Amino acid sequence: MGALTGYRVLDLSRVLAGPWCGQTLADLGAEVIKIERPGVGDDTRGWGPPWMNDESDEPTQEASYYQSTNRGKLSVALNLATPDGQEMVRALATSCDVLIENYKAGSLAKYGLDYASLSQLNPRLVYCSVTGFGQTGPRAAEPGYDFIIQGMGGLMSITGERDDLPGGGPQKVGVAFSDLMTGLYSTVAIQAALLSREKTGLGQHIDMALLDVQVATLCNQSQNYLATGKPPGRYGNAHANIVPYQVFRANDRDFIIACGNDSQFIALCQAIGLPDLPQDPRFARNTNRVAHREALVGILSQHFLGDCADAWVRQIHPQGVPVGAINSIAQALDEPQVKARDMLVNIPHPRKASFVTVGSPIKLSGTPVEYLRPAPMLGEHTDEVLKRHLGLDDERLTELKSRGVIEQLGAD
Repeated sequence: MGALTGYRVLDLSRVLAGPWCGQTLADLGAEVIKIERPGVGDDTRGWGPPWMNDESDEPTQEASYYQSTNRGKLSVALNLATPDGQEMVRALATSCDVLIENYKAGSLAKYGLDYASLSQLNPRLVYCSVTGFGQTGPRAAEPGYDFIIQGMGGLMSITGERDDLPGGGPQKVGVAFSDLMTGLYSTVAIQAALLSREKTGLGQHIDMALLDVQVATLCNQSQNYLATGKPPGRYGNAHANIVPYQVFRANDRDFIIACGNDSQFIALCQAIGLPDLPQDPRFARNTNRVAHREALVGILSQHFLGDCADAWVRQIHPQGVPVGAINSIAQALDEPQVKARDMLVNIPHPRKASFVTVGSPIKLSGTPVEYLRPAPMLGEHTDEVLKRHLGLDDERLTELKSRGVIEQLGAD
């Protein structure tokens, strides 16, 4: 039994932010019914290669992107543009606790699938809308994409090397940061609304915007600006407020030192054979080190060229100073700690029994995450869901399929 077992979620979202939220709820035990377009499905089904390989190591048409964001869900292939499709979604919504959607603001009203319409049918419904800019404001009607939001929201202005250094210039983060964080904030908001419903008996509308989330997650960087009136710049792999807290080059490859306080700096200097460095008034306290960043980093950079990265890590680590290598994704997934924490899980897929994916980081002692199913194939559960929740019989399902309203895996 999962923490959210007994809750039912209708997921009308696609691509990443909404599906990431839905996947998290599914990991926690909720029944998540994903509505997809017949014949096409979620956009990310076509975002390959790479594709999942079958047992004979031949590529399938199951995109790895889709696999990463939709595990644990039931797929219903249903045409929302048809009156019958809209009526079935309305009927499903009456027995659901949560609905997630990421259509343009106001666009579901024409189908009678907006919050105002569905809350009349199910006052307990928690309805989560995920958009680029929210339901209000001058840009509410515009589509929003993670890349654009990273730029507009200030993240790219503090990501990447300084303009005066090789490779300098703004950079996006290597994953869709705004989407993923919006998915997580949406999960928090949904669970808060469900708790509130226990007291009030009523659901509510959650208005989530990628731009809001991006601005909120600038954290100390935006507060630095509000405190000083000076927009933070790019520091590459360094930290705006702490020194030394960055990547250094050894004589073979790069490694990271994250020296968070003055005592750690003293321990670091002792470990690397520069015990007198903290006595220099320029470097005695973090405030001084930030003011004299270039001088200190220059001394340390030259010193670290004298040995290999693994040797420095071995010397520094026992002193309690955060230090580590820079892993590729392959190396990260092979880390003993990652394996010990069960972050790689086997969830048998109809086309690959040995299918492996990255698991959830949520560790609950009493109601642990369970992996009941992999990301579904398009329409894999259409008949099952419509029979169980709407009471449709085989004759009715056949008639709906003949008109293209629904689609079941293998029906062709």
